Amino acid sequence: MTTDAEQSGTAEPRVPEPRIVEQRGLYFDELEEDVVYAHRPGRTVTETDNVLFTTLTMNTQALHLDSAWSAKQPFGQRLMNSMFTLSTMVGQSVTQLTQGTIIAQLGLTDVSFPHPLYHGDTLYTETVITGKRESSSRPGQGVVTMKHTGRNQDGKIVALATRTCLMWSRTAHLEAQQGTINT
Repeated sequence: MTTDAEQSGTAEPRVPEPRIVEQRGLYFDELEEDVVYAHRPGRTVTETDNVLFTTLTMNTQALHLDSAWSAKQPFGQRLMNSMFTLSTMVGQSVTQLTQGTIIAQLGLTDVSFPHPLYHGDTLYTETVITGKRESSSRPGQGVVTMKHTGRNQDGKIVALATRTCLMWSRTAHLEAQQGTINT
């Protein structure tokens, strides 16, 4: 049914509301075990990244800061700070897996750095969900265990870590956002 203003042509035409697509991670109920989630793009790491991260975290390790000294060590050059490597590896997974769907990171275990990451290398991360279970104490939430693997541009594994997170189920998160349940 049209209004008099619409029939006379004096009304502004109705513009439909745009559809909004919000970027988010996956909910507990969307995560699949034994699937490889490949996080792209990779991240080429730089000397600046290394020096800033190392000094911001008060890590005075010469392997990260002293080029002359590091040149005489077994790897023959400075290494990327392993905590930067770990942080970047976990960070690369956020957009695809946990952005807006995580409640809390519960822990990191089995962290290792089998091969060094150097200035100029590119870090690529993959994640496999190795376990998931509904929380027994928090309805609508679940505990997810994921294994992150970081590789350089040549495919060499430079970092491994197992991470456990508390995640929302879709329905419970929507209800919590509407204020219908207590979290």
